[in-house]
Amino acid sequence: MNRKTAAAIAAIIMLCGAACGCKNNGAAQTGLPGAEKSAPGAVADTAESDVIAAGTILHAWCWSFDTIRESMADIAAAGYTAVQTSPANAVVEGGDGGMQLMGRGKWYYQYQPTGLTVGNYQLGTEQQFKDMCAEADKYGIKVIVDIVPNHTASDISAVSDELKSTVGGEEALYHKNYLKRINNYSSRIECTSYSLSGLPDVNTENPAYQDALIAYMQQLIADGADGFRFDAAKHIALPDDPQADESFPNTFWERITTAIDNSKYFMYGEVLQGDNDRIAAYAYIIGHVTASDYGKRVRGLIEGKMLNAKMLSDHLAEDTSGLVTWVESHDTYADGTSAQLTEAQITLGWAIIAAQGGDTTPLFLARPYGSTERDRWGRMNRIGAAGSPLYKSEPIAALNRFRTAMSGEPTELRNSSDNNVLIIDRGSRGSVLVCCKTAGCDISEPTSLPDGEYPDRGGMNGTFTVKDGILTGSIAPESAAVLYNDGYTEPDKMPAVSLETDTFVIDGTLTAKLRVNGAAEGEYTLGEKTAAYKDGDSLDIPAGTQTLRLTAKSADGRETAMTYWFTDRKAVSVGSTVTFTKPTSWGNTIYVYIYNETVSPVQKNAVWPGAEMTPAGDGTYTYVLDRDWDSALVIFSDGASQFPAAMEPGIELTEEMYFELAD
Repeated sequence: MNRKTAAAIAAIIMLCGAACGCKNNGAAQTGLPGAEKSAPGAVADTAESDVIAAGTILHAWCWSFDTIRESMADIAAAGYTAVQTSPANAVVEGGDGGMQLMGRGKWYYQYQPTGLTVGNYQLGTEQQFKDMCAEADKYGIKVIVDIVPNHTASDISAVSDELKSTVGGEEALYHKNYLKRINNYSSRIECTSYSLSGLPDVNTENPAYQDALIAYMQQLIADGADGFRFDAAKHIALPDDPQADESFPNTFWERITTAIDNSKYFMYGEVLQGDNDRIAAYAYIIGHVTASDYGKRVRGLIEGKMLNAKMLSDHLAEDTSGLVTWVESHDTYADGTSAQLTEAQITLGWAIIAAQGGDTTPLFLARPYGSTERDRWGRMNRIGAAGSPLYKSEPIAALNRFRTAMSGEPTELRNSSDNNVLIIDRGSRGSVLVCCKTAGCDISEPTSLPDGEYPDRGGMNGTFTVKDGILTGSIAPESAAVLYNDGYTEPDKMPAVSLETDTFVIDGTLTAKLRVNGAAEGEYTLGEKTAAYKDGDSLDIPAGTQTLRLTAKSADGRETAMTYWFTDRKAVSVGSTVTFTKPTSWGNTIYVYIYNETVSPVQKNAVWPGAEMTPAGDGTYTYVLDRDWDSALVIFSDGASQFPAAMEPGIELTEEMYFELAD
């Protein structure tokens, strides 16, 4: 955080309350209690806060504690300084305990707390959390935990009796309007005490609830946590907001950040910008906040193929200190807002935010394994699995290391003379060049880099030359060049393991190819068998297999690992529902074609293009099976477009199937 005087902070808070569309329903704004204290960071910070703020965060979205632990060497080698977990507390068990990201199971059950104890069925036990943190310590990686204090599970009967009794009973756990949905976001009282997305709104002003949450966070710290993200922070009252309960003043943030010292432990709040964001006030009291509008701008400029330096220099927040920046968040990905971005575009966006210094802290979302712009949840579609390996790709890792090496250097964003290239200069020590053109970009521009040869440390481009203060070279289409010599050290090389397969559903026996790069051999564990393999070896995976674990070791003994989950093809019963969310570009009449070619004659639910699905709103359609299917594939279409494409096999039919197709 920038150092601020108490008067300046009070002024910012008062101005934000008036200028950000925040209505206090007649309540007087008195400023933050304790405004005399120094802003977070004014005291000597410990390594936890400093290291996280200055580095980059990997959001290991939906990874289990064990998966994060076994990926720690890769995370460290990729240059991250912190890893963020999904919520670690007890959560509602939905979908009969199913573990799909979307389908039989849902990722968002993690955001429906049932208690304040460490460990849940999706991510792992408290002991597994401890083991993960202990492994992180070995590599100097800090652990951030997502905290969900604003609401509980929608099914209040699932909330633990222990939590209810601890806070004074079920009634004391919630605000009086806890089930009344927010209708007017320009009203602070609605924003902070009404229901968000239909979830029961917790009375965060209740001191007994605050005590319980503090105890939970202290337990996480004892188990190894170094920082916290606060979900829906904008929906928890600031000290000068109107009181939802006359019995309790708005002391939540002051109590939490005093009991859990936010000058020591890194904290940031999810404050989505818009009506009532009061982002400066939240940044002051929590320490750091999200920069959602900046992420939207980065995405828009990349898709528009015009990276305007002036626009990208503006982080779109009243207070630009302590911002957590991202190309996309798990919410923008899950709701489809950013899912259309390609991996190349994500890399460009990461170049823009990671190359900058100042008070911003970049966060990289690890998308689901095997996901594509048109298949959001991936073919494995599994909670607990490691996400897309893009997070540790050579260009992403190079940008992480560049940020660390350039610590303390000033940041300047400028465009090349032809406006085709965004240049991010870090003093006279390094530059990142970003080209979003599909034809690539040539550059010949003045630079403060010393004369010499500058190979692209991200490995996507060749060598650039600086002579007599002029930087020249060529940037490949939709790529970034990471240029620096001063402070560069050769990165640690980790091997890579992977499995070549189009499906994770086993029908009889699945034959897949094992891959290993950067090591002479890998090792696989399948059931009770562990054996070595060479790159390209085939493996038969029998029905009944749940997991396959691949590992390989670097020259110095560090291990990379990847675990894959499988399901057997099972009969899908009559009455099961197929749900499909269409691309916006498709028509409004959607068909589902279900077929089984393993029998003769071919079984199908209707003649092509299939049965018409029932609209469910927001581009989502449903179809209820009118028969049992022993084995079947599915194709969705609007009569003109289809997915999968013509001449490609359909998607495996699964129980309570959910499929969402991005544009």
